[in-house]
Amino acid sequence: MEKLTHEGIEGLVPYPPGKPIEELERELGIKGSIKLASNENPLGPSPKALEAIKAKLSTLNRYPDGSGYYLKARLSEMLNVYPAQIILGNGSNEIIELAVRTFLLPGQEAIQPFPTFLVYEKVVAAQGGRTLSVPLKGFSVDLNGILDAITEKTKLIFLANPNNPTGSAFYLEDLKPFLENIPSNTVILLDEAYIEFATDPAVASAIELANIYPNLIVLRTFSKLYGLAGLRIGYGVSSPMLVDYMNRVRQPFNANTLAQAAALAALDDHEFVSRTLKLTKEGLKYIKDELDKMAIEHHPTQTNFFLIKTPLGGGKTYERMLRKGVIIRSMESFGLPDFIRINVGLPEENQKFIQAFKEVLGL
Repeated sequence: MEKLTHEGIEGLVPYPPGKPIEELERELGIKGSIKLASNENPLGPSPKALEAIKAKLSTLNRYPDGSGYYLKARLSEMLNVYPAQIILGNGSNEIIELAVRTFLLPGQEAIQPFPTFLVYEKVVAAQGGRTLSVPLKGFSVDLNGILDAITEKTKLIFLANPNNPTGSAFYLEDLKPFLENIPSNTVILLDEAYIEFATDPAVASAIELANIYPNLIVLRTFSKLYGLAGLRIGYGVSSPMLVDYMNRVRQPFNANTLAQAAALAALDDHEFVSRTLKLTKEGLKYIKDELDKMAIEHHPTQTNFFLIKTPLGGGKTYERMLRKGVIIRSMESFGLPDFIRINVGLPEENQKFIQAFKEVLGL
């Protein structure tokens, strides 16, 4: 039979999502399992967001605000950018896809560090493009290596800061000279999904640089800090020119009514944000201290998760932890077969992970 699509899509493997808790418990006949695989907020969604959702339920017979007027206005005020510099997405993932569809033609190239978020390479392949991967340097993004990899075919550069799955981050001051050396016809997609968790003051958001570098797109999400992963809402900040181009490709009602209302309310839920950051900081310290006692290699993080080297390998550890009722993430699909990734949970969840990990390793 003749192929129905091009080689880029033929070669794609679907993104491997974390196993749902309900499915795990059904399969294994266990109860009380926990999920630490998808870097979600263990506190649940912002309470203010929940109230905003309830207030909007009676309007669901109407289409969403296609312009995202109120959410963009609040973000504009908060970030000190113009509303015309903001694009909303069905999660920040959609903006990644919009950027690729808008700025990358089939046969052109994108550059990414490796390992990094798996979606970048998948979207490029689906567009018929090619991704060049620049290996991390000591588990950190090699900005100079990426500069050296640029060719006349390079149209997109992906950066995640902090990087997923390593948790490492580069400094804002190191980004500026990097941006100075990027050709004007190359778009930089800077994914800041975890930037709010960074504790090093030198690791800062680059949104202010969107006013200086017109080919920079900075991505943010409401999935992590604000606990709205299930609603799929994120945004990008760039030059009005790039936002205008992406809006020409964007579906008109891509950010749904409940997501917009919840995101707007969550931005002002300062108490919830403080609780989340406090929980994350304390959870990271507990897990780090316990891993140190076990002499288990792990990497410094500026996120809400840890990359952990396991003596059993990622796949075997994942399977054995499942049977203990703990869902983690094997890093085999990221090219790190000896590693797992776990996010901070509630204190009792962190304790359950450590206890199960010890049992699995025979410690």
